[in-house]
Amino acid sequence: MTVRGATTPQERIFGALPYLLPMVESLVFGSFFFQQFPQISGILLLPLLPVMAIYNAFPLMGLIIFFALFILVVRNESLPHFIRFNTLQAIMLMICLSIIKVLLFSVIGPLIGLTIAPGLQVAVAPAAEFLVEILFNFVFFGVMAASIYGIVQVIRGHYPDIPTLSDMVYMQLP
Repeated sequence: MTVRGATTPQERIFGALPYLLPMVESLVFGSFFFQQFPQISGILLLPLLPVMAIYNAFPLMGLIIFFALFILVVRNESLPHFIRFNTLQAIMLMICLSIIKVLLFSVIGPLIGLTIAPGLQVAVAPAAEFLVEILFNFVFFGVMAASIYGIVQVIRGHYPDIPTLSDMVYMQLP
């Protein structure tokens, strides 16, 4: 989508920051990728380390950040639409990721022996490992691609148009 109005560099920075949260949330799905390519994982994780430290400070921090962003940013009409749109789009991406997590780990996980060890280690029954690896990589790269696309578009001053997700965000924001 084209630029709705002129955006300042400060608005672009604050519009891009929320996209780091879905990236941090998706790291558990990158466990197979990180095992296969440890050199790339170091490069990929380095910029996310400060966000990971805040996000993993204690178990409910993700929920607190979610509500803080939603109440203080998205519902605050005094903030520019550009920042509120991108924050809500990042939140929607996190919600989609959470739904996938619940489906995989609570519903399908027990059927195929899927467990998460401390850190980013995932254990799975050998018979289902290939399928789980494909699914995890698909989710990981999908969220990473959507987040990086969002960050690049925001830095350019454009509204990132992620199909279906952006439509949901436009319906929610006045």
